[in-house]
Amino acid sequence: MTILTLAVMSFVCSAQEVNIGSFNIRLLTEADAPHNDHWNQRKDMVCDLIAFMDFDAFGAQEVTNPQLLDMLERLPEYSYVGVGRDDGATAGEYSPVFYNSKRFVALKSGTFWLSETPDEVSYGWDAVCRRVCSYVLLKDKQTKRQFWFFNCHLDHKGVVARRESVKLMLEKIHELAGDKANVVVTGDFNVNQFSEAYETMLSTGRLKDSYKAAEKRFAPGGTFNGWDAANYSPSRIDHIFVSSDAEVRRYGVLTMHYWLGEAGEDAVLKDAPSEIKSVKKEVHQPSDHYPINARVIFPRKK
Repeated sequence: MTILTLAVMSFVCSAQEVNIGSFNIRLLTEADAPHNDHWNQRKDMVCDLIAFMDFDAFGAQEVTNPQLLDMLERLPEYSYVGVGRDDGATAGEYSPVFYNSKRFVALKSGTFWLSETPDEVSYGWDAVCRRVCSYVLLKDKQTKRQFWFFNCHLDHKGVVARRESVKLMLEKIHELAGDKANVVVTGDFNVNQFSEAYETMLSTGRLKDSYKAAEKRFAPGGTFNGWDAANYSPSRIDHIFVSSDAEVRRYGVLTMHYWLGEAGEDAVLKDAPSEIKSVKKEVHQPSDHYPINARVIFPRKK
């Protein structure tokens, strides 16, 4: 074996990329049926998107138990950790961490409530919903490297709850992972990159925003679309934070859409060859949030 071959092998082993995602899939609710965005109409598209992105691990939000079962059926390579926020079992929304079980094994996992009593099923501060953060310590079966993955969904109304939830998560990260372990934090934070809670996430220097750190970036807008691709906002309310010493190769806001319903009138495709035909159809988003993606390389830890 040549010195060059050994050098290449050493580089590959020391610089292995982890493909991270975060996706608020929108809960299962009959309120979405009138505009043809019910879970039963889009669950295949959501799972096809995840399968295509081939995330090594991803955090999901607003996942109800029927949706969880649908996802596990359609994405058999994934295992998950997490519980329903309303009973610590299957009731209410999950904030689960999914991981590719062919690549990783879960060493430790758990869930805490974003409240003054994090070990109990509870509401926190001024939140209108119970909120949770689920976590897992993953070990790569081949390289033996480990990293912690935390996933959350902060309250959409409670300003105090969002601020205090972030402080609690930082405390839990310190308690569980310490100050040196590799860490990922994903979630729908319900705050943008100009907010106090966002700044608090960065305040200790333990974490950095993968959007800002990325060498290459595709992020034409924010992460919430409200079911309409024409809605533009620069606000990113879904985030992927990583350890400050991690390398972020790529970051993306995946502004994908699909077509649904009966064909309408013929469409005019400007400058297309005459034999190319097209029709108008409804344009839909897989969710009212866009999924986000970061390609991360963690440093080797002793």
